[in-house]
Amino acid sequence: MKLTNSMVKELKKDFPIFKNNLGLVYLDSAATSQKPQQILDAVNDFIEKDNANVSRGVYTLAEKATERYAKAREKMASFIGAEENEIIFTKNATEGLNLVAYKIDSLIPEGKDEILVTEMEHHSNFVPWQQLAKRLGFKFKVVKITKNFTLDMDDLKEKLSEKTALFAFTHVSNVLGAVNDVGLLASLAKEKGALSVVDAAQSVQHLPISVKDIDCDFLAFSSHKILGPNGIGVLYGKSELLKKMKPFNYGGGMINKVTFEETEFAEPPQRFEAGTQNIAEAVGLTAAIDYLEKIGLENIFDWEKELTDYALEKLNSLEGVEVYHPKDGNSVGVISFTLDSIHPHDVASVLNDYGICIRAGHHCAMPLMKSLGVGGTCRASFYLYNTMEDVDALVEGIKRVLERFG
Repeated sequence: MKLTNSMVKELKKDFPIFKNNLGLVYLDSAATSQKPQQILDAVNDFIEKDNANVSRGVYTLAEKATERYAKAREKMASFIGAEENEIIFTKNATEGLNLVAYKIDSLIPEGKDEILVTEMEHHSNFVPWQQLAKRLGFKFKVVKITKNFTLDMDDLKEKLSEKTALFAFTHVSNVLGAVNDVGLLASLAKEKGALSVVDAAQSVQHLPISVKDIDCDFLAFSSHKILGPNGIGVLYGKSELLKKMKPFNYGGGMINKVTFEETEFAEPPQRFEAGTQNIAEAVGLTAAIDYLEKIGLENIFDWEKELTDYALEKLNSLEGVEVYHPKDGNSVGVISFTLDSIHPHDVASVLNDYGICIRAGHHCAMPLMKSLGVGGTCRASFYLYNTMEDVDALVEGIKRVLERFG
């Protein structure tokens, strides 16, 4: 089902935010996506009909809640090509990445003392590894980007070595929209005996993913960027690695046996899900994936490419606009740009006067901003509910900004 502008206009009717904010041009989906009514209904349906704690009670209501939570885990596993015992529910991608950073010590072989990340990482996939390196006394290395806003593979091959304990990298840059070949990156890490960690927070909503094909060791993403509710995310980890890791949190639901002297922990994934989880949100995330799969991620990606190409053509024709986007076309619908001598916050503020929502600032990627030689950028990010008219509104809004500050 190839998406067209008229079809997207119909899809947009599924999203109450646009009915309640007439004229809204929402171009900040890389920060958080809007939610269709189907997802809101799924969450409310659970709360109204099946709300109970899971894996606790033996009464019917608790059993129904447990079944729906189990089906959510099954859905997540199917969505990324994993096994059910490799899926850990977290509160977001950030928590998933931190879980690994806090408990990965036991997986690091002797003789390795370096951690590698890239310049294009979000702080959530940069700071945890920087702090892990400090804690372990390891060297912290950063792979550069090219002038074309893609990963510098020559620099990577120089810095990835037999000393590398872990290589963490994003699938899609939240600033540049660049898509990394994560299968290749994971393979290069494996050749050096390094663990691989993928930040998929900006990719699962756009691209089909199979963790088995990628062959990464860990991968994390958030619900709220993929049409789902806030407060829940997913961490994938290879089963054999999760079994070697100690728990991140301690409490109920993650134990087999507790005595005065010792505690025997449950097997993964329960070992890493202490306390009551966001059950209704897991049900909502399941509905979000059902919604996306009905449309088709390939179709969403193709539509975003049409929007992005159209937007790039328009933006590149404007004097005083500098665009930061891969030249090779291997990207998703994220475009960062600056306007001559105009602070990004001023640009976003003026656009807001016309009902246009973009992101402005460093986008939680300050090392990348330094590499680009700017303090911040403006960012427009597209998703399945954006139309050609949204792009036109953005371009006209930018023209008004340039006129006002010209």
